[in-house]
Amino acid sequence: MILKAKQRIFLSIFFFLSGVSFSTWASRIPTIKSFFGYNEAEMGTVLLAMPVSSMIGLPISGWLIARYDSRVPMSIGFGLNALALALIGFAQSTFSLVVAISIFAFTMRIFSIAVNTQAITLQKQFDKKILGSFHGLWSTGGIAGVGFSTVMVANNISIQVHLATVAAISFLVTLFSYQYLLRNDRTTEGNKLILGKPDPYILYLGILIFFAAVCEGGMFDWSGIFFKEVLNVEVFTYGYLIFMVCMAISRFMSDKIIEHIGMPNTYLMSAILIMVGIGMAVSFPGFETAMIGFSLTGFGTASIVPMTYALAGSSRKYSPGMAISIIATYATVGMLVGPPMIGYLAHAFGLRMSFVSFALAGMIFIPVSQLFFRYQNQTSQEEVPA
Repeated sequence: MILKAKQRIFLSIFFFLSGVSFSTWASRIPTIKSFFGYNEAEMGTVLLAMPVSSMIGLPISGWLIARYDSRVPMSIGFGLNALALALIGFAQSTFSLVVAISIFAFTMRIFSIAVNTQAITLQKQFDKKILGSFHGLWSTGGIAGVGFSTVMVANNISIQVHLATVAAISFLVTLFSYQYLLRNDRTTEGNKLILGKPDPYILYLGILIFFAAVCEGGMFDWSGIFFKEVLNVEVFTYGYLIFMVCMAISRFMSDKIIEHIGMPNTYLMSAILIMVGIGMAVSFPGFETAMIGFSLTGFGTASIVPMTYALAGSSRKYSPGMAISIIATYATVGMLVGPPMIGYLAHAFGLRMSFVSFALAGMIFIPVSQLFFRYQNQTSQEEVPA
């Protein structure tokens, strides 16, 4: 087998497993909320541990990418992330839960930047676009994870057994796959953060991914609780499952969609789908309408992250690893604001109405993406010699 094809396969495995791991955690949030007896505001406060720890991991991940080949922090980060997932299941106090969640978020951030850096570097060896397929596999892993969670919940399998099983599989695959990952991809230029006036190219992308994180992260963390407490659905993972299924389908199609209608129109289409989907779920809170609404929201959010990372990797000012690290800072702030904000809004106005904030986040994609592409076209014209 050609080396680049083998590297793509094993990198795909990591994207898939990270989707399984994250959706396993997210799908059991209602279980954790019930076990500890948290209200929405208290659950939102506990969820703050994730973005705060992720923010701490950002400068460390950037330093690791600049110092080592990306497969090193990628594999170590994911191995430790598997251990943290198991610890979440065994937490018996708020303190131990927050510690476990913090380690989980910290190691996930290091892994995320490393795996996306490796994906962008590997993309350069292929003529066709492949980034969308990687993120599609992440979403497919999310489907597998929430599907497995649904089976666990339906059969009353303990959260300890559930999370430990997923963690063990992830750890073993990491040990086996390390040797097959892309090597010698450490860059020596563009690895330093340049302070001063923000680069508009990176700033616009950062704003886009900030609101994507608000919407996507909030759906990950609160969709199960929405189905459990607003719709009173016993198997509360249905909403999260349909959201992930539609996100995966859309991400596998995203490369072809972008080639056909272009990135500007893809951002526009994504925004409309999110607004319509959330509008349906909030305005008509029944099982069928919520499933349709969550489906449309999944289709809408799917392309934002891979498109924005791909554009960041084309920065003329920073290396792919540093550009992604900077963009990820905005995403982390979005995660810092989004899920906890939903908790506080839900406590004040009800969970159903708090979901309106996702539609507002989707609406922001329209003006910001237009500003970005206008700036991109302007700078491209300025660089063309007279």
